[in-house]
Amino acid sequence: MSHGDPNAQPVSAIVQAPDERAVERRLRPASLDEFAGQQAVVRNLELAIRAARERGEPVDHLLLSGLPGLGKTTLAHLVASTSDAELFEASAPTLQRAADLAGLLTRLEAGDVLFIDEIHRLAPAVEEYLYSAMEDFVLDILIDQGPSARSVRIDLPRFTLVGATTREGLLSAPLRSRFGIHERLEPYPADVLATILHRSAGILGVGLDADAADYLAARSRGTPRVANRFLRRVRDLAQLEADNHITCEVAEEGLTRIGVDRHGLTRVDRLILRTIGRADGHPLGIKTIAAAVGEDERTLEDVYEPHLLRQGLLLKTPQGRRLTQQAWALVDPEGPGRDLFSA
Repeated sequence: MSHGDPNAQPVSAIVQAPDERAVERRLRPASLDEFAGQQAVVRNLELAIRAARERGEPVDHLLLSGLPGLGKTTLAHLVASTSDAELFEASAPTLQRAADLAGLLTRLEAGDVLFIDEIHRLAPAVEEYLYSAMEDFVLDILIDQGPSARSVRIDLPRFTLVGATTREGLLSAPLRSRFGIHERLEPYPADVLATILHRSAGILGVGLDADAADYLAARSRGTPRVANRFLRRVRDLAQLEADNHITCEVAEEGLTRIGVDRHGLTRVDRLILRTIGRADGHPLGIKTIAAAVGEDERTLEDVYEPHLLRQGLLLKTPQGRRLTQQAWALVDPEGPGRDLFSA
């Protein structure tokens, strides 16, 4: 699809860092048929795209929710490519003013896809402008202030907004209700992650034994992004010390070198558990844990806690975070009652 300004770039070209994003793009599936896992989500999207194409309309606005790294950005790209549409990409925290959003919306042409990541973090003033754009495909811009203020209405082409969020509960009800399609992505089973790893290994040109893929997949937190990151780090070791071939032994050593233990826990995971363990069985608040660990509260809640909760190592109570008996078996087999780190 052509655009009027030959110098204009899709926002994706502006916001992406070149090196890591380039590798990520190489590993992304090229079509919905190649997308492994999330079968119900993929089937629903294929149906919506086919139906919209037959009607000659853009796909309805789509909200994708789920933990980081499950493929929300990839699916946004595939919705655009499958619909033969141009994709424009932005992160909600970068849209601080209504003018930022207006600049994006006025660049769209009919059928284009606008992808907003972390959409739950939109500034309230920006979000309000989005309502009429999504529902009526118009943009009402307020010019001047006070008695001389006036509103100018700009008609927008029919487009598809794809919003991605890791915290769907933080979305306002008016914004959530304007998405016609809601899809939630769940963590991937290990066998699907192993399939993804074999495909990625082929693209990266490195050998990967089946048991090595299983080993990496089991420790990838149910997340393709983590699995591919592990693969790329282990590939470095295989390239230099194992004739560019990843065996299970190479996978084990590679993960150990980057701080991932045999239980699949990272250094930060272990530090979280040990910090709570120091409380001698008493619950700790997230602010206390974040200060002790040296991580942002949002990062702890979005990245680390979900994995620890799924693994049955952490309990969230109204009083704070507690360790489970399984976690105590890892941190201190004797359980609460003594200083874990006096040695």
